[in-house]
Amino acid sequence: MISRRSMLRTGASLAAAATVGTPAISHAQTKTLKITTWGGKWGDIMKATVLPVFEKEFKCTVSADQAFPFMPKLQASAKNDPLYDVFHTNSNEQWSALTEGLVMDKFTTKEVPNVADVHPWSVSDKIVGVAIFTSAIGLGYRTDKGLTPPKSWKDLADPKLAGARGGYLIPVNSLGQCHLMMLGKVYGKGLQDLDAAYKALEQLKPIKLVDFTGQMEKMLLSGEVSEGVIHDSGVYRYEGQNQPVDFASPSEGVMALEQVLNVPPGSKVKELAYAYIDYMLRPDVQKLLAEGVWYSPANKKVKLDAKYDAKLLTRPEKVATLIQPDWKWYNARKDDIDARVTKILKG
Repeated sequence: MISRRSMLRTGASLAAAATVGTPAISHAQTKTLKITTWGGKWGDIMKATVLPVFEKEFKCTVSADQAFPFMPKLQASAKNDPLYDVFHTNSNEQWSALTEGLVMDKFTTKEVPNVADVHPWSVSDKIVGVAIFTSAIGLGYRTDKGLTPPKSWKDLADPKLAGARGGYLIPVNSLGQCHLMMLGKVYGKGLQDLDAAYKALEQLKPIKLVDFTGQMEKMLLSGEVSEGVIHDSGVYRYEGQNQPVDFASPSEGVMALEQVLNVPPGSKVKELAYAYIDYMLRPDVQKLLAEGVWYSPANKKVKLDAKYDAKLLTRPEKVATLIQPDWKWYNARKDDIDARVTKILKG
């Protein structure tokens, strides 16, 4: 983890570079930018460094909502006066928001200049808005249980893991939804082969299910599960803490868990919202957050320190293992899928 001293030092360098290549914003009056953002370590870095530097540069105030879930609150606000100016969430919810006309579709380099320097996955046809970071969804496992490090998604079905494997309540967690689609790919014809996925899911019982990734981290750290579905940053963030856990990228590929930023079309401060997204894509900001929470950065120009570069998705051969699901397809079938998986896992 980065230290507070390092964080503040990086903040000083961000401030020093603050006027380089930034979109023009009128500073006639102090404006407020309303955003969503995560808590935890991410939130600590945002509050201590990232947001104060942005506020100083753009002479504005940032009002950050960390009280998840955000989607219901955006839905409840007026489209011509949305609760948020920048909507930060994962891809599955961004697609739902687009379907309801609550966010924009794409950004060009005119609105967000740093889009010119991002990896293709950041602006692919599977992304609404722009992804600023991604994580790899794979398998976390205990290194003190005599397990062979998993090499395939099929390894989670090993009979030795009965009652000691972990997954998610699929209706409420996108990692669980990603895992279900991956089961279709591994055991069937592809990510959309739901029949194969349902059959494979049945074979994973008994399995311990959680609502959130933080709970999966705790179960792995406590030894309550020996192996479970998790994103890489949920394991790597404990590096150096002598925890007997590690992360494996299955040979069939890893599913993408993107951090996506978007702008509701009714925002009254769109230029400031675009500037914020552009700022979050700056190499210095990307490096600070990537190394703070072990997220893989979208900007190709980011140069991570060696220990982060060795594990995160920064090189072409690693990026090639990243699989982005079709959330538009999934969301259209979600109600039926929820009913089916609930029946399977309760049966």
